[in-house]
Amino acid sequence: MNHFELRGGELFCEDVPLARIAQAVGTPVYVYSSATLERHYTVLRDALVAHGVKDPLIAFAVKANSNVAVLRTLARLGAGADVVSEGEVRRALAAGVPPERIVFSGVGKTEAEVAFALQAGVAEINVESEPELDLVDRVAQRLGVRAQIAIRVNPDVQAGGHEKISTGKSENKFGVSFSEAERLYAKASNLAGVRPVGVACHIGSQITDLAPMAEAFAKMRGLVERLQREGLRVERLDLGGGLGVPYFNQPEPPSPDDYAAMIAETVGGLDVGLAFEPGRMIAANAGVLIAGVTHVHERPEGRRFLVLDAAMNDLIRPAMYDAYHDIRAVRPREGEARPYDVVGPVCETGDTFTRDRALPPLEPGDLVAFMTAGAYGAAMASEYNSRLLVPEVLVKGAEFAVVRPRPTYDDMLARERPAPWL
Repeated sequence: MNHFELRGGELFCEDVPLARIAQAVGTPVYVYSSATLERHYTVLRDALVAHGVKDPLIAFAVKANSNVAVLRTLARLGAGADVVSEGEVRRALAAGVPPERIVFSGVGKTEAEVAFALQAGVAEINVESEPELDLVDRVAQRLGVRAQIAIRVNPDVQAGGHEKISTGKSENKFGVSFSEAERLYAKASNLAGVRPVGVACHIGSQITDLAPMAEAFAKMRGLVERLQREGLRVERLDLGGGLGVPYFNQPEPPSPDDYAAMIAETVGGLDVGLAFEPGRMIAANAGVLIAGVTHVHERPEGRRFLVLDAAMNDLIRPAMYDAYHDIRAVRPREGEARPYDVVGPVCETGDTFTRDRALPPLEPGDLVAFMTAGAYGAAMASEYNSRLLVPEVLVKGAEFAVVRPRPTYDDMLARERPAPWL
């Protein structure tokens, strides 16, 4: 469910017309619904609790949407943060996420990042290789602290909506193999600078079938039980995220209740706390990208190009993942739908959002909304072609606020300086 709907022939976000935001802020612009963010978080939390998960740590995946206002909205509900860089740790802290609810993942943590995380007091560092385990131990001893860590395990399970967002196969870079997990956990238990508190896994993103998750979680249960039989203390099992969302042209993904029931079936009864790292399922349907129609270019052979002021640098998912986003007119005109190739102004053929998409009649100056754009949209935006970074707006009821302004060209150029000899 989201809070974007037509009222009186106009698309609203909660109680704010999207056209009003576009007029005030300009386009392209991302718009997020507080009500949707809050609902998706609480529905997941309540489903887990209803199926017997006591006090789940739901650490929102900051990489999905790193806007501080979005993070603060979720933190006020009790959400933690799953982070993969020092910058994301800083964003989570700035948003008011308690450090004891921050999980630091990622395969390439630097010594400086580990030191910052330890000094901040994060809940755990998910260690993804033996060299990283040694690094964390070394840094922690130097700082005079004992790092709480979890060993991230690669369960060798294929899942995810695209090969580039599948993270659980043995050929993927994430985590350690099952063949070395128990040895590394035992090693960590004997290191002076670390204290292993659990194990973790994450097999991919945009997963619409619970079977791969169930397979991976069953493997993780077996690992936890083996570690416990060996006398090793396991306090937490981090099951990652990855549950898919409906992108309008796909089958309805499993519901949070279905997901929670599968959790109860696969890992219920383990004497460990459970952690989760959802991102897309909370943020995707909470956001849209509004774009303006620059012109309609019709060729004699029949192709019709809808040229927008938004481009692949603003929403890269279609170019990178062949991703589908529903496109809706903000103020739909009457008339028969017609096919458009929807493109942006970036100087690449890859700057094509979709081909032969049936849309209502559109003219220059009209507005369109890319739906389900709240995850991996603004967070992956860039200034490619020296285009200004897209702004972000948060809506709450009948109010809206610019939570990341569009920079000026002077702002963009001020970040660079000529070499002394130029």
